[in-house]
Amino acid sequence: MGIQAAAALLQNANFKGFFTGRVSENAAKGVCVPGLNCYSCSGAVGACPMGALQSFLGARPFRIPYYVVGLLVFFGALLGRAVCGFLCPMGWIQELIALVPVPKKNRFRLDKPLRKLKYLVLAATVTLPLFVARTPFFCKYICPSGTAAALFLAAADKTVRSMLGSLFNWKLAVLIALVLLSLFIFRPFCKYLCPLGAVYGCFNRFALYRGSVDENACVRCGKCAAACRMGVDPVKNINSAECIRCGDCAKNCPVKAISLGFTAGKAKQSGSLTPKGGTAAK
Repeated sequence: MGIQAAAALLQNANFKGFFTGRVSENAAKGVCVPGLNCYSCSGAVGACPMGALQSFLGARPFRIPYYVVGLLVFFGALLGRAVCGFLCPMGWIQELIALVPVPKKNRFRLDKPLRKLKYLVLAATVTLPLFVARTPFFCKYICPSGTAAALFLAAADKTVRSMLGSLFNWKLAVLIALVLLSLFIFRPFCKYLCPLGAVYGCFNRFALYRGSVDENACVRCGKCAAACRMGVDPVKNINSAECIRCGDCAKNCPVKAISLGFTAGKAKQSGSLTPKGGTAAK
C-alpha cells in the first residue's frame, strides 16, 4: 500500500489547497493523471481522465478528445489495470476501509453479473449522455472522487458550504453507500461501477505489464485463486479484465509459478492450464 499512498499524495500534492479551499489552476491541471482523481479536489495537481473526457465531449462546438483518448490508450497499453491496483486514489481509499476488521463477502451469487455493470456505467453515464444531452453525467451524479473533493472544499470554505444542495446530498449518499460496502466487499466501486476500470480492463490481455503462469511449475493447488480478492482464478485467466495486478496471487503461490511484470512471459489463457487428471482447473 506504500506505492498507492505515494501515488495518491503525488496526485494531490497541492497541500495548501486543503487549508485554503482553493483549487489549483496551474499548467499541470491540463495533464491527466492515470487514476480517478477529481480535477476539482483542492489538492489535485492534474486532471481526471473521466472528467477530461466528458469535458471534451460536452464542449460546444464538439471536439474529439484525441489527447485524452491517447493518454487512456497509453496508460492502458502500458499498465492495464495495474493503474487501478497501484495508482488510483479511489482504490487506495477502499483498501484502507477494507482494513476495518469486519467479515468480508467477496464471492456471492450476484458478483459476476454485477461485474458487467461498470461497462454499462461507462456507456450510459460517460459516453452516451454527452452525445445526447451534453451533460457530464458520471461526474455530476455519481463520481465519489468528486464528492470527496466537494467535502474538502466545503470544510475549508463556508461559501462552498452554502452552495451545497440536493444534488450534493444525492452524491453524498452514493459515497456513504460505497464506504459501507467497502467494509464488507473488497473494492466494490472498482468491481462494479468504475468506468475508468472498465476502460483499463479492456487492455489487460495486451498490456506490457502482465501476468504469467509457469505451466510446468504450477501444482494446481488453488491457493492463488483463494488469495485473490478481485475474484480472479490466475490459473484459468491471469490476464482477466478484473485483475488489478496487486500480486496477492504470486505472494501466495507455494511454488512461485506466477510472475507479474513487464518481462513476464505470455500468460496462458482461460482453460489452458489443466490439472494432471486432464480436466480444467476449477
